[in-house]
Amino acid sequence: MEKRVREELPKARRLVVKVGTKLLCGNTGQLDMKRMRALTHDLAEVWKHGREVVLVSSGAIGAGVGRLGLSRVPQTIPEKQAAAAVGQGILMHLYEKLFAQEGIVVAQVLLTREDITNRMRYLNARNTLETLFHYKVIPIVNENDTVAVEEIRFGDNDTLAALVACVVDADLLVLLTDMEGFFTRDPHKSGEGKLIHQIEEITPEIEALAGGKGSPLATGGMETKIQAAKITMEAGIPLIIASGLHEGTLLRILEGEEVGTLFVPRHDRMQARKRWIAFGSSVQGRIWIDEGAVVALLRNGKSLLPSGVTDVEGCFEKGAVVSVVDPSGREVARGITNYSADEIRLIKGKKTKEIREILGYKDYDEVIHRDNLTVMSDFNGH
Repeated sequence: MEKRVREELPKARRLVVKVGTKLLCGNTGQLDMKRMRALTHDLAEVWKHGREVVLVSSGAIGAGVGRLGLSRVPQTIPEKQAAAAVGQGILMHLYEKLFAQEGIVVAQVLLTREDITNRMRYLNARNTLETLFHYKVIPIVNENDTVAVEEIRFGDNDTLAALVACVVDADLLVLLTDMEGFFTRDPHKSGEGKLIHQIEEITPEIEALAGGKGSPLATGGMETKIQAAKITMEAGIPLIIASGLHEGTLLRILEGEEVGTLFVPRHDRMQARKRWIAFGSSVQGRIWIDEGAVVALLRNGKSLLPSGVTDVEGCFEKGAVVSVVDPSGREVARGITNYSADEIRLIKGKKTKEIREILGYKDYDEVIHRDNLTVMSDFNGH
């Protein structure tokens, strides 16, 4: 499996590359110019080979910490936002200067979680990025730390990078870090760790190996990279964790070399709309279904009918994204509802032909049509 996926990587035309704070700043908070120059050169080489590139870059808060001369890492949201406001300008100025030396125009794209969960804003972001590709521009994406609040934060740029890869329908996501890949033990803490070249399934054991954050300036770590891999693997996008400390890493990956850790995606690629339902949208409630409906959805690819619904949780309107759970409470799908929560409570367990009699009208036969339904069983480890 790994060999087949690696052999396909030279065909990748669009990739998202994420670089973390520790890679750009080390533990000091000061941007490492030598490393940034090497990174931009590598990205430029990929771009010059005719590929489209998105750079998801951390480092704004870290750069702000360095410029402000802070003695400690900001702890509160306002402190982090202030550091980001200072640091984001520094970061983009350097990127623009370095990419200009390679003859490349860059664009700053700042996103919040709401830009992904809101369907219209999601489509606007996607259209903007597509237009930037048309103009041969490299978009540099970061979370909008200056305005984001706790409720709408991505929390880490690994998750942001995975969602951006879904937004632009990328062929590959590369997470560049200060380690060679995913190890059985953290090589910074133990010399006994072995590099895992390929992961086809994220098991509880893999999650346990991930640990926590690697740097006081970072918001993520291997744990968030595993969460990012869950998203891309289910979406059908290969993900590679590799070291950003060596020049030429990206070109080696795109030549099919065994570099870093490859997370092997599902065989079939999820449609863009279904990716948004699964990973971008905000879940508004839950619909409980019986075992017969579970089989119809998971095995037979059917729509969800009222007869299979046993209970409804939450208060939502028609058009909301909801979680569909089996009798044990396990999420098996997510979908866009054709009816509100109150309407579904009235028609649950009933035949389709009874909808008009109960509600006085019948706009749809299905509670959720299969075109608006994304099966989540693989994503949830089943």
